[in-house]
Amino acid sequence: MTDTRAIRGRLLTFTAEPAGPGDSGAYRYLSDGLLRIEDGRIAAIGPAADLLPSLPPGTPVEHHPDALVIPGFIDPHIHFPQTQVIASYGAQLLDWLEKYTFVEEQKYADPAHAAANARFFLDELLRNGTTTAAVYCTVHPQSADAFFAESERRGTAMIAGKVMMDHGAPDALRDTARSGYDDSKALIARWHGRGRQRYAVTPRFAVTSTEEQLAAAGALLREHPDCYLQTHLSENRAEIAAVRARFPWGNHYTDVYDRHGLLGPRSLFGHCIHLEDDEVRRLAETGSVAVFCPTSNLFMGSGLFDRARLTGHVPPVRTALATDIGGGTSYSMLRTAAEAYKVLQLQGQNLPALTAFHAMTRGNAEALGLRGEVGSLEPGCWADVVVLDSHATPAMAHRMETVRDDLEEELFVLMTLGDDRAVKATYVQGKCAFP
Repeated sequence: MTDTRAIRGRLLTFTAEPAGPGDSGAYRYLSDGLLRIEDGRIAAIGPAADLLPSLPPGTPVEHHPDALVIPGFIDPHIHFPQTQVIASYGAQLLDWLEKYTFVEEQKYADPAHAAANARFFLDELLRNGTTTAAVYCTVHPQSADAFFAESERRGTAMIAGKVMMDHGAPDALRDTARSGYDDSKALIARWHGRGRQRYAVTPRFAVTSTEEQLAAAGALLREHPDCYLQTHLSENRAEIAAVRARFPWGNHYTDVYDRHGLLGPRSLFGHCIHLEDDEVRRLAETGSVAVFCPTSNLFMGSGLFDRARLTGHVPPVRTALATDIGGGTSYSMLRTAAEAYKVLQLQGQNLPALTAFHAMTRGNAEALGLRGEVGSLEPGCWADVVVLDSHATPAMAHRMETVRDDLEEELFVLMTLGDDRAVKATYVQGKCAFP
């Protein structure tokens, strides 16, 4: 028997990337709309007055008359083992890893610890309206097993992978080129394509992998071309210098990955701040994705992401927007967009509200190759939905008194003043997963 349910409210979904402020042709907005959901997917979207009469008798309808109903947020770069590393004081990238992150990640050798933290992590994502993410686990395969098992239990669509790291880390966090390959291949067999779970081959970054391990990562991608690749690139100047010293044969940092077959349209490169022109060219030519992580870049003093340079290249570099917990300081994609706005303002660039909300939903889905599955309110997509309240706090309600039925202004209030408190509800496959 078909499970039919519905969500009613002010529906907003993007149909294209906005050209700028005022681009009403890039989205569809229904002031009183309805999503008809069947077996977890959207079966129809339209005015509530048109669709309500067609619902089977007794269909549950969850009504949010004053809220904004949009696709669930998508976070394309986040670290599941770093939930207790957030707000660690006073270090830049390489020192921060050694002083805080590597200490914390060793705890994930314990399957019970990994399982407990997977529950917390997914609770926190859903509380912030995030329904899909690309996730780093630890070097321990059991950390990936714990994460995927919890995601499967909740029905969320997640991309994740065991970190591959055979150099420059404590012994307790090091695998080998062989074991990293074998463990990753076994995890791919167990989890990739199982329900809504997908696998990402995950060498942490060139600083912590040998040439042999990077070659093994490339071999995994050739053997499993529908898997993802996620790693870090050009986040910090000391990191770049370390890569140059370790791989003197490389033309630049990106070249180290390129020569091992790690660039491509399913490859996600976190940060991409300090790129040479030739690196931008290769990312663009290969369709690789540069992931903008503003709260992390600011917190660790790494630098400013030059979005205009990347998107203005011919051809453009594909970009995405992410939290990068735990170098990042908020699970909220709304807070992340607010900081992205400030980073770009410092460079004479801008981030209109339409562009930001497109990035957090359909744009990030396209970056992950998941268009038609998540990120849009359209028939066939999974009914992963977040309900936003633009009056959630006294300051927001006070500001909204001056907003006169202006959708873009409301979105800008949400992204500038909003956070987890603005998330009224989160749905996964049409069922309320938060609160």
